[in-house]
Amino acid sequence: MTTTELSLIDELDRVEGKAEIIDGAVVLLPMSGRMPTYAAERVFIFLLAYVQRTGRGEACADGNDFLVDLPHRQSFRPDVSYYVGPDPGMKFFPHAPLFAVEVRSENDYGPAAEREMAAKRADYFAAGTLVVWDVDLLSDDVVRLHRDGSAALPTIIYRRGQNAEAEPALPGWSMPVNDLFRP
Repeated sequence: MTTTELSLIDELDRVEGKAEIIDGAVVLLPMSGRMPTYAAERVFIFLLAYVQRTGRGEACADGNDFLVDLPHRQSFRPDVSYYVGPDPGMKFFPHAPLFAVEVRSENDYGPAAEREMAAKRADYFAAGTLVVWDVDLLSDDVVRLHRDGSAALPTIIYRRGQNAEAEPALPGWSMPVNDLFRP
């Protein structure tokens, strides 16, 4: 790692709130409201049960940073993720998660936001992530599952009443889409 990259990682470590290293700068991310936070918490609970059942990987809630080495991105901070790899101890995770969940907040709508989210999904795939969920609580298409490098168009769409999965990142795992919503 270069001195500049190390300095950006140190800066990221000191940021209060959500941030990622993009295009050589620490970029602050907007905070989430109650609905997106609830949905992310629910995914985390289901992932944690999977980890406890299988004894494999780590369920990661919001607040976990993943370092990557891409031309214009050096970190991710997904809303929820599943990681398999070395335990980083007190440091950031050393590579991308196998599964990443991005839950849309109120600022994640419109053409510019759609382009940014597609670009971030492409970065996830370039860094080794196998599956990305784009969770949209305001749409009938609640979970847009992206895999096989398909950053622009979802591979599968899940709606209320269905179970959403994350194959091949999480073999045998799924959760009810209805559970993303408060009762």
